[in-house]
Amino acid sequence: MGLPQPAPLLLGLLLLQGVLRPLWGHLVFIPSFIRTPGPVASASLVGGTDDVAVSLSLLQDEAGSLPVPVCGVQNNDTGDWSLTVISSVDALEVTVRLKRGLRGCPANDTDSFSESPCIVQTLLVSASYNSSCLAHLLIQVEIYANSSMAHNASENMTVTPNQVYQPLGPCPCNLTAGACDVRCCCDQECSSHLIELFRESCFTGVFGGDVNPPFDQLCSAPRAHGVPGWFPLLCVQSSLTNSPFLGYFYQGSISSGQHASFEGYWHADPKDFSDFGYKQGDPIMTAEKAYFAIPQMSLAGQCVRSAPVGFLRNFDVWCVTDLGDHREQDGIINTRIKNGSMGGILTLQVTYEETTDLGKYITSTETLLSAGSAPRNVNVEEHYIFKWNNNTISEIHVRVIRAKINAHQKGIMTQRFTVKFLSYNSGNEKETSGNPGYQLGRPVRALDVGRRREVTTLHLWQPAGRGLCTSATLKPVLFGEDAVSGCLLEVGITENCTQLRAKAVEILDSLIQATHVAMRGNSDYSDLSDGWLEIIRADVPDAGADPSFGSANGTCWDVPAQLRIRVLISDSGAVEGITQQEILGAETRVSSTDWRFQCGLTCEHLVDLFLLSASVQFIKIPAQLPRPLTRYQINFTEYDCNRNDVCWPQLLYPLTRYYQGEPYSQCVAKGLLLVSIAVLAMLLSNPWTGRCKA
Repeated sequence: MGLPQPAPLLLGLLLLQGVLRPLWGHLVFIPSFIRTPGPVASASLVGGTDDVAVSLSLLQDEAGSLPVPVCGVQNNDTGDWSLTVISSVDALEVTVRLKRGLRGCPANDTDSFSESPCIVQTLLVSASYNSSCLAHLLIQVEIYANSSMAHNASENMTVTPNQVYQPLGPCPCNLTAGACDVRCCCDQECSSHLIELFRESCFTGVFGGDVNPPFDQLCSAPRAHGVPGWFPLLCVQSSLTNSPFLGYFYQGSISSGQHASFEGYWHADPKDFSDFGYKQGDPIMTAEKAYFAIPQMSLAGQCVRSAPVGFLRNFDVWCVTDLGDHREQDGIINTRIKNGSMGGILTLQVTYEETTDLGKYITSTETLLSAGSAPRNVNVEEHYIFKWNNNTISEIHVRVIRAKINAHQKGIMTQRFTVKFLSYNSGNEKETSGNPGYQLGRPVRALDVGRRREVTTLHLWQPAGRGLCTSATLKPVLFGEDAVSGCLLEVGITENCTQLRAKAVEILDSLIQATHVAMRGNSDYSDLSDGWLEIIRADVPDAGADPSFGSANGTCWDVPAQLRIRVLISDSGAVEGITQQEILGAETRVSSTDWRFQCGLTCEHLVDLFLLSASVQFIKIPAQLPRPLTRYQINFTEYDCNRNDVCWPQLLYPLTRYYQGEPYSQCVAKGLLLVSIAVLAMLLSNPWTGRCKA
């Protein structure tokens, strides 16, 4: 089965327009092409959607060619298809739906799927402004008998299974509803002939649907080939559902009668060890023996409103919430915090500020005015500063920025929450990132020797809005955390290549405005000899140089596009048993790429987007060269713990130096206690009691 002859040409043109470049106003359908086996298809129109008209047309190929779509005019000849447009924040949700049942598809056919589809149609959704085409969405419909919606769908609410007892998603790579995802072989919406195209390149592991791949040490797994006969005696007995891929680490058997939930586990009685001092990462406790919580960002990218604050853990997050569902939490002034000593209690020192710039925080969609309704105050920013000394907290300062809004205001509000820990004797000097070694997650300290700029750290982009470089903010590079960021640069078809290279170099150079990085976390900014290392700048591009072969209109060669920061780190010793890490060197490298103006159906819109990216990588190297292998270790590899699953030298693991869970003295004491109990049990057994009687 193949597409009609004119369809591939139109498909290529529309894909070139929708995928390779957004058109005027950066308006684009996501996705821009849908191949669906069902009667419903949805996409999002993102960009400047104000006063944009969306129309649907049914493409006919009876005459042997596809007509040029007319934008801005609703086509009444849409067959059995209807178009629904729902407005949201900076986007339009477009849904195309079959109005009638699947005519022509046999409903009583219970045999295998037919090799040829019963409905093959091509739909085109166009977005226009003043009859000017801005974006297109091409939908290729192929509906097979018994493939989808052949029977009445159930209107019951979907019940999400508990992840503790069973996997939430049996096919994690199935990301698009109603369409086939390439390389996702477990996607039920992929027909057999489509799966044959990428059967050899299916996603493997958890993202391919194999959420619980059995490992060799599992007792229930098939016996591997070539293992010794005593291998089953050392296997691990565990359930397949006890998997970290599910989001929980738990132990115990599966019981369907228990109704455990995340809320029940989260609100369990917290463990309070604050009376003996805080350690890094410990949750800060209140006087009521509860976690002191501030909204924070989760790994899924959502804000958790009741996330505990960790000791010496700085963060700066932005949370988006709906004003209709927002409930302001009162009582910040009355909150009492345990300072880390026996009976020590602190109160928050709160200062309030008012702001009138609502456009920075609130995206208003509707305002309901009611006579006599008093305005309400909402907190748009909360900044917490903790002063700490050793393992205790000495002071807590809170700066709250409030905004006054209408009591019935509707819209989306963006809130900012920051937490910063400062040493108790710190004044206006720069805060350290460790003493003396770096702490994980603290900013990398930087310095500009020329004093042309006041620089304290290296930066990456933190895109906002449409992701343009002109509106992107900066975030610090954190020690030990690899990261990738990027932004978009607007480029015209008549762009001067020399100016484009100079602009790209300037934007990339704004991330690395320093000349030196600190070797340690407490290096003095006023003393260059106190562990400051010069940043090695490799392959610095010449923005003014133009390649000898020149550049055509809409094409520029060797444009700087990628900035890579590599930082060498190593363990430099220990202070009170805590490993100290330091920086051994830092290098920046800029890579270039070729830019070509991407032209879609027409070339009248002369704006394109050029991607700039930056990445940072921390490479840990050993402080000293590893000891060479002995002849015994080379010849008898079965006793090498690093190259075998079974390690005989660690048979008594809790009593060896490899065990780091407890101090070695406690392990030896507990081991001797177990040995004495075993000897006593042996002496009280039947053979010894019988000999005593004799």
